[in-house]
Amino acid sequence: MEDPAVLVLKRAVELDTASRFQESLVCYQEGIDLLLRVLKATKDEKKKAHYRNKITDYMNRAEDIKKYLEKEKEEGKYHKQIKIEENMKGFSYEKLFQEYLNETVIEVWVEDPYIRQVHQLYNFLRFCEMLVKGPCKVKTIHLLTSHDEGNEKSQQTSILEEIQQSLKDFGVTLNVSYSSAIHDREIRVVFTLDTVTLI
Repeated sequence: MEDPAVLVLKRAVELDTASRFQESLVCYQEGIDLLLRVLKATKDEKKKAHYRNKITDYMNRAEDIKKYLEKEKEEGKYHKQIKIEENMKGFSYEKLFQEYLNETVIEVWVEDPYIRQVHQLYNFLRFCEMLVKGPCKVKTIHLLTSHDEGNEKSQQTSILEEIQQSLKDFGVTLNVSYSSAIHDREIRVVFTLDTVTLI
């Protein structure tokens, strides 16, 4: 576990240095979690002391970043953009979306032209599972995507139908529509009182 922790925390420091604070915060949190597991499995007291000091340092920095981001939000200067580069780790759906998914969320709109291949469909399924498991009270999920014009078209349809049926068992309706004109990805959530764009 030590090597993954080191890699994630190294990335956190790089992002922090580049003033990409929201992304660095995600990596700090993931790295701290991994380092805590290393600490728990360590028997050597000298190493334990070293890990505790490192964890404290990273936690303090993460707390400073949180306070800074909160201040930016209050002053209306906050804009969140997370760039996830290829093969980067530490960005689970929960980490990315948890701050938006509270009990007031009732509806989610997903626009993504690339929910066609099997791995893309399973990623969408995992996103839906997160919504169902989370604190939000989602009743409807809308998906706008493009048809797969290749041989997998029927597979795209059948997997989306399976996801629809599974969500129905949890009292959630999945509405699927298709467009050949969409190019960008966007996720919007509808709260009981308001609407906000996430991506």
